[in-house]
Amino acid sequence: MSIVIWHNPRCSKSWATLKLLEDRGISPDVRFYLTDPPTESEILGALTALALPANALVRTGEADFRELKLSPESPDEELVSAMAKSPKLIERPIVFAGDQARLGRPPEAVLGIL
Repeated sequence: MSIVIWHNPRCSKSWATLKLLEDRGISPDVRFYLTDPPTESEILGALTALALPANALVRTGEADFRELKLSPESPDEELVSAMAKSPKLIERPIVFAGDQARLGRPPEAVLGIL
């Protein structure tokens, strides 16, 4: 089974999750999602795999969130579009294993899909 992590190298939780995987002998495919942003379709797929609504994956504290005049009550389509255009709005890290995914907050949360 292929393991993929949407990784932000400037995020301590992302590093901790990557290290957790590597410490267990897992060498995931690392996607630097800030420089290789996911498409709207990929974000929708991630939300399905996570079983979460879009407002649970968006980083509401980012300046872009305010500048785009978004709110946690914004429609999913609007939030997904914003995350595709401004990937720093995506909460991180996300680990994918098969058709499942987990948000690495806390990092140990990803262990349930491995």
